[in-house]
Amino acid sequence: MNQQLRIGIFALFLALAAGSAYFVFHLKFSFDFEQFFPQGDDDLNFFREFTEEFEADDNFMLVAIHRSGGVFDQSFLNQFHDLTIKSKQLPHVVESQSLTKFEYPLKTPFGITTIPAIHIDDPSRYAGDSTRIVQDERFVYNLISPDGKTMVVFLKTVPSISLWQAQELMTGLNELMGTYDFESFHYLGRPYFQKELVAMQKREILVSALVSGLLVTLIMIFIYRRFWGIFIALLSVGLGMLIFMGILGATGRELNAMAALYPVLMIIVGTSDVVHIMSKYIDELRKGRSRKEAVRLTVREIGLATLLTSLTTAIGFASLLTSRVVPIRDFGINSALGVLVAYLTVVSFTVALLSLFDADQLMYQGKAQKFWHRSMDWFYRFSRDNARRIALGGLAALALAAWGISMISTNYTIINNMPRNQKITEDFRFFEKNFTGFRPLEFAITAQEEYTARDYAFIQQVGKLEDYLATYPSIRAITSITTLYKSLNQMHKGNRANAYELPENERTFKKYQRMADRVPQFGTNILVSKDEGKARITSRILDIGADSIKTMGQEIDQWVTTNLDTTIVQVKRTGTGLIIDKNAEYIRRSLLQGLGMAILIVSSLMVLLFRNVRMLLISLIPNIVPLILAGALLGFLGIELEAGVSIVFAVIFGIAVDDTIHFLSKYKLSRDKGMSVEEAMHVTFTETGKAIVLTTIILFFGFLVMLFSVHPPSVTVGLLISLTLFSALFADLLFIPPLIRWLMGDSKKE
Repeated sequence: MNQQLRIGIFALFLALAAGSAYFVFHLKFSFDFEQFFPQGDDDLNFFREFTEEFEADDNFMLVAIHRSGGVFDQSFLNQFHDLTIKSKQLPHVVESQSLTKFEYPLKTPFGITTIPAIHIDDPSRYAGDSTRIVQDERFVYNLISPDGKTMVVFLKTVPSISLWQAQELMTGLNELMGTYDFESFHYLGRPYFQKELVAMQKREILVSALVSGLLVTLIMIFIYRRFWGIFIALLSVGLGMLIFMGILGATGRELNAMAALYPVLMIIVGTSDVVHIMSKYIDELRKGRSRKEAVRLTVREIGLATLLTSLTTAIGFASLLTSRVVPIRDFGINSALGVLVAYLTVVSFTVALLSLFDADQLMYQGKAQKFWHRSMDWFYRFSRDNARRIALGGLAALALAAWGISMISTNYTIINNMPRNQKITEDFRFFEKNFTGFRPLEFAITAQEEYTARDYAFIQQVGKLEDYLATYPSIRAITSITTLYKSLNQMHKGNRANAYELPENERTFKKYQRMADRVPQFGTNILVSKDEGKARITSRILDIGADSIKTMGQEIDQWVTTNLDTTIVQVKRTGTGLIIDKNAEYIRRSLLQGLGMAILIVSSLMVLLFRNVRMLLISLIPNIVPLILAGALLGFLGIELEAGVSIVFAVIFGIAVDDTIHFLSKYKLSRDKGMSVEEAMHVTFTETGKAIVLTTIILFFGFLVMLFSVHPPSVTVGLLISLTLFSALFADLLFIPPLIRWLMGDSKKE
């Protein structure tokens, strides 16, 4: 490489590094449940129309205040009521509600008045208040726990609250909570999720980058044992990651829940490229080549192979574009971009820097070289002498893997994706145990023909559905237009607990309806559409799993069909929870589509590279093995297949095929030089075998870094990829040689 070109490359990358360092501080982070909605889905379109008619089902923030001695204590109730009043003044809060503000309607000879649900200033009435409240289905699991030890302040927030609004709200709420001496408190709601999970993303990126960097440094010290070799490798990897993150910042791409994988991915992919390039360059120098000639051969042979591996890895990630889930698509695009950035950095900057040094300055040559030669020679002989055993072992492993794949579950739960040992997870569990779940479950009830949502017959149908929903222990906080008429009926019967039911006849119903129309606080705009053609049942469901909820939903749909009068009402399930749970179905479908497309594209590249259909078969078989093993591990380990975990297959295929290309490229080059099959095979093992073993070790430990994550899907992804990439290495070393001997022997034309 001439001096002028080298200086130009250094100047270019210096400018890129400076610009990237600036834009890294402009990275954007986001977390929004809408990101995980399957775009283009009919149910999603219906849900969006539904929220336009009514309101979103997740614009709330719950604050649970616990007192182990029970909430009916005057000092506690005064503080709790003060919190209820002051919390309405928090940023982006529309309304606040709690039991201390609730009042029962009371009919008197002079008209309708109200009495408080809790007489805060009269402790002598606490026993009666407590008994009445815990028997009221409107309050239990909603505003008070069944044991009477926790009460909730319900905060209604602005619709579709943004990240910065959520951060402002939570900052104000935390400051307000600091002014009280409550025993303990817990949060649940969209603003809390947004603030805490974005903070987790930032922490995860920093931790994964630091731990990965430390790990790669230790590996480089072990491999090269020379300052310049270690320095060049680390500088190249770090520069590639900096440029990649800078591009994300400059283009304004938002980092979501999967962003913690980017530093790990860039470090290990960059390290893999560096190891292959440096190994080839050092090998050529030790053969007596000049630096210039070594650079030329390295770029021509390994540079081309590395280009192909980068393309196939990028294609593996790009296969995620078939997903309807935005975060998965974004991860695929960004990762594919990162792979190409790492390649361009290594093939230009790293090679330019390497050309300044000799072999002994880059790597210490000791007994390790003999160890590698003996090890690769053993693998060569084993694959040659045990082809039958290898084939039988592969078939046995395939049968075992098929059993594991049959056990894969898609019963996705939110709790299994919450950060470990964090307050947000503790709070989530607290609400699941003592109150309602976070998953909203909504029902759109559409009036048919001449009926409207104000008709008695319509209200009766809604009441029947509500009563049926109440038979499911996991469905709680059920509310609809019937609540109004049940409350009025209870009022007219002395507020007895057993009088909370719909009026017994249409005449009484009409009387209550006229009364409700005259009293503004009985407004029902969020429960009945403006045109009175549709009503809403809102509820929340415990985190019992996507598949379990789907089965329950099918049971409800069947009950509706057989027990409700479809000439009066039409019922459709909807809500945020339903839309998110549909991910499982789309993940399975898009996963197969994406992988199929990736395999097709990679197969085309293989045909162009080797110009032989038999070589295509040889290259694909060892790369299907790790995909099958990954599926088997999901089944055997009981890991749910959900959005975060689904990317495993694209990552594995994209990375695993790299070693196959390096192995077969070296074999082809050796054959092109006139070597026999066995000679070419032996050379491939002794020269390329070492590099692919080293890169696999780096990949293994690199992805194991994810075990330090507090985000369970990241831990799962790291563990699965680490284990399956080792299977990809053994598949290359054990399956490719027998396949070549079988399909590409000397007697066969190549």
